[in-house]
Amino acid sequence: MIHYIYDGSFDGLLTCIYEAYYRKEAPEKILFQEDDQENLLVRKVYIEQDKVKAEKVYAAIGAKISRNALKNVFYAFLSEQEDAGSLIYRYIHLGFKIGKAIDEHLSDDRVLDIYKTVQRVTKEKHLMLGLVRFRKLGENLYYAPITPDYQILGLLAPHFAKRIADQNWIIHDMGRNMAAVYNQKEWMITEMMLEKSVDIIEEERFYQQLWQQYFKSIAIKNRINPKLQKRYMPKRYWSNLVEEI
Repeated sequence: MIHYIYDGSFDGLLTCIYEAYYRKEAPEKILFQEDDQENLLVRKVYIEQDKVKAEKVYAAIGAKISRNALKNVFYAFLSEQEDAGSLIYRYIHLGFKIGKAIDEHLSDDRVLDIYKTVQRVTKEKHLMLGLVRFRKLGENLYYAPITPDYQILGLLAPHFAKRIADQNWIIHDMGRNMAAVYNQKEWMITEMMLEKSVDIIEEERFYQQLWQQYFKSIAIKNRINPKLQKRYMPKRYWSNLVEEI
């Protein structure tokens, strides 16, 4: 039994796919971190990231399977599930056999597992687009903290780069200590760790209070439905919402 271990990057994962194909091996698992449990029946193979090999696999998926398969693979990777690498490997392996018709085979667990994972990531992406709350930190600088379940910063940034193109902003994934930073021209993903809380300006504090008052004033007491509210706006996201502060 073979386990491939890679560095956690998307290129690293695609390099694993490349090596499995050219070594004619069928790894049972592809993991981004080593399993703590020792198993004498498992041979661990450490795969070093190779951008050239990764690009070849990326191009092959688009050409031999489909562009939609590329999206599925990337979204599944962003889920950061422990078994995401293994699911992706099995999906691609099948895709190279049957081509672009792969996503019609939902009765096959290799396709269904990817489909379910992609659906969860997609759902959170669309939900988060409506839950990002920017705070003004200074002249022409806005900051929004988020705590998503999945690694979706790169999916959110293009939307806000178009929507708020005339401002400098930061969307901060606090759980991963990563941020999407935009400078009115382009955005990039970078590491970001705060040693203390972010201070907002007095003007921002005033508008936050107005928004909180408005949020409370429009609520109709006999129609308040906490259960329904939590369904559309899960409580785990509330700590970053201005109206709930």
